[in-house]
Amino acid sequence: MSPTERHPRQIHLAAQLPGVHNVTVWSDPRSTSQISVDNFAHLARTAERGRFDFLFLAEGLRLREHKDLIYELDVAGRPDNLTMLAAVAAVTTRLGLAATVNATFNEPYEVARRLATLDHLSGGRAAWNVVTSHDAFTGANFRRGGFLAEADRYDRAAEFLAVARELWDSWSRRDLRADPHAGEFARAGAGAFAHRGRHFDISGRFSTPRAPQGRPVIIQAGESETGREFAASDAEVVFSKYNRLDQARAFYRDVKGRLVRHGRSPEDLLILPTATVVVADTDAEAAAYADEITRAQVGPQTALAHLEAVWGRDLSAYDPDGPLPDVEPEPQAQFLKGHSVFRKDRAETARRWRALAEERGLSIRELVIEVGGGQTFVGSPRTIADTVDHFVRSGGADGFVFAAHLTPGGLDDFVDRVVPLLQDKGVLRRDYTGATLRHHLGLRPAPDARPPTGDAGHAAGVGNRARNTHERATGESS
Repeated sequence: MSPTERHPRQIHLAAQLPGVHNVTVWSDPRSTSQISVDNFAHLARTAERGRFDFLFLAEGLRLREHKDLIYELDVAGRPDNLTMLAAVAAVTTRLGLAATVNATFNEPYEVARRLATLDHLSGGRAAWNVVTSHDAFTGANFRRGGFLAEADRYDRAAEFLAVARELWDSWSRRDLRADPHAGEFARAGAGAFAHRGRHFDISGRFSTPRAPQGRPVIIQAGESETGREFAASDAEVVFSKYNRLDQARAFYRDVKGRLVRHGRSPEDLLILPTATVVVADTDAEAAAYADEITRAQVGPQTALAHLEAVWGRDLSAYDPDGPLPDVEPEPQAQFLKGHSVFRKDRAETARRWRALAEERGLSIRELVIEVGGGQTFVGSPRTIADTVDHFVRSGGADGFVFAAHLTPGGLDDFVDRVVPLLQDKGVLRRDYTGATLRHHLGLRPAPDARPPTGDAGHAAGVGNRARNTHERATGESS
């Protein structure tokens, strides 16, 4: 028996509550509130029962608008994700708690304090998905508005993360020792910091003692060259959109191959594509159900809204089950504000979509379904367990972030019917063996270091490194 067979590659799983997104089939009576704490608690308990690594919540800093009205999926509002995770911490004991927090419209001290508090509250289970914001539409809710150019936002994010780490490291275990001979030293040094850089010039004392993990786990979600470099240098988990095995392998090889340049090993970074799952008794039943789900996710209005996001035109006069519009896109117009998917290459996207629709004879709705990718894993419990295992063993991922089509019970079948099969294969833990998210993910412990304070040269050096490597910045905001 080979070492691989004796120790099969372990699969890491995370759960996401999609919230204001058409992934959720809101027409299904089993889908209920996207702001009810009970629903978040239900999904968290399900994920913990399935021995998932963490629950992930995205961020919504402004309600999207479609034709100058609140987008229909946003009308219920978007709760603050860190507050919701604090509530979830009270009803779970081991599940990691990951939140997107924007580095464009926040300040390092406050974000570092809130994340350290969540880590204390949960006993070492906090994670931060670092993002920047791309648009002045969202920025209008904040003092900073839209004045930061994109490259400056990346630059700010890199320095933001560097400052947050300085703050977390301003307390060390030696500051907390119950040693009477070290008491004066501990009181003098604990929490002191000074940072002077391009974006931040701050000094003082960090108010929150060192958290159980030392530092929260850092997550990143970009796919650009910029995002890939940031992942290789600073991230510990990457959310990937590539859930087709051929594309996933290429992304996996590329990002993992960059790690050595930053003095890191492949085990220092986990790559988790987002995925969906449809379970039924047989493969045929699952395929039929998956088609039903997909058509419910991309109804006529949703299909037109997605096309309008690219075309920048009012397309309500077009039949969603008819051909693509014969008019050209308006590159500068925005009919779906706050939507980041097609913000850069809309003309090229429209060209590719038109060519695909003509080649395949697709209607507007069929095209949106086709480019959206449909459901990731479909089949009987055995088929899904085998496919998930094969995907990871084949070098496509270290695991998956599952977004369910029902809120909150969409992962119940996967946990009850597929997870036991993965455990029987030996590729998924039967129980948690540690208390912190870092332990679940197999990551190195955070360094237990408190940098010197009052050293302007040290502080400026951190800021300069952040400026010189601004292309290591984060992915796009959710």
